[in-house]
Amino acid sequence: MVYNEILPFVLFTALIIALLLIDLVVLQRRAHSLGMKEAATMSAMWIALALLFNVFIYFMYENQWLGAGQAGPRALSGSEAALQFLAGYLVEESLSVDNIFVFVVIFSYFGVPSKYQHKVLFWGILGAIVMRFAFIVTGSVLIARFEWILYIFGVILIVSGWKMMRQEEMEVHPEKNIFIRLVKKWFPVTEGYDPPRFVVRKHGKLWITPLLIVLITVETTDVVFAVDSIPAVFGITRDPFLVYSSNMFAILGLRSIYFVLAGMMKSFHYLKYGLSGILIFIGIKMLIADFVHIPIVASLAVIGGVLTISVWLSIIRNRRLARAK
Repeated sequence: MVYNEILPFVLFTALIIALLLIDLVVLQRRAHSLGMKEAATMSAMWIALALLFNVFIYFMYENQWLGAGQAGPRALSGSEAALQFLAGYLVEESLSVDNIFVFVVIFSYFGVPSKYQHKVLFWGILGAIVMRFAFIVTGSVLIARFEWILYIFGVILIVSGWKMMRQEEMEVHPEKNIFIRLVKKWFPVTEGYDPPRFVVRKHGKLWITPLLIVLITVETTDVVFAVDSIPAVFGITRDPFLVYSSNMFAILGLRSIYFVLAGMMKSFHYLKYGLSGILIFIGIKMLIADFVHIPIVASLAVIGGVLTISVWLSIIRNRRLARAK
């Protein structure tokens, strides 16, 4: 990358860090259980920020500020960039719902008090930002040098979508996690979640707490999700900055959305099938890209339509079950 391609990443990363610091220092100064109203307000704030940034993307690419639009295989107009960002953000936000179900399972398995869950998610997302940035940079370099790797990404998405469709229930097995086993081998583990720290010093010796074990589980689980989500966004846009920024905004809103949807996950029965269908659609789109061009507007319509139908069918199913009782 040349200077004017790196600069947008640097400035955007500084913005992300500033938003995280505001959240940590101002909004979450003390550990507390996030209520539905507070979580819904924060979710609306993150979504509004993403949409506002989408408007900025339009002007940024339309006027080619900081060389925007020149990093992909062809120059992007402001409208194309804005639609690609929106589609990428929608896909990432939708896939993050699947993450939420896994977080529910992890927190339930370890019995993490609700007032400490936000802290785990905050540091987990901070780690996810670093890991996904590395994945996106690596993916961009590989695609630039070996364009055929897009076919591999397409196959990965189709296989992932098929597995998601057939998977009955996500299970968590921390005892099989190699990182957790190594940490437990090197450090003694305290009991309970008080004090709410990741490491403590007792009798002159460093101990880790169960909260760190939970964090490691969340981080390593996110690596698995990144294998699906990163190729999915590359199936929508080849512009590294759009991939990175849409990914980051989806991750930033994940914590608050978790507290909104955590107790409602079983209500979205057909959402899993909708998400699997979207992954398969994007995978097929990547495989046939050299022969059939699917406009970004059509892709956005398919993604939005599938999500809407899956949620609508889930609501109908819940109503029928409620009447049958």
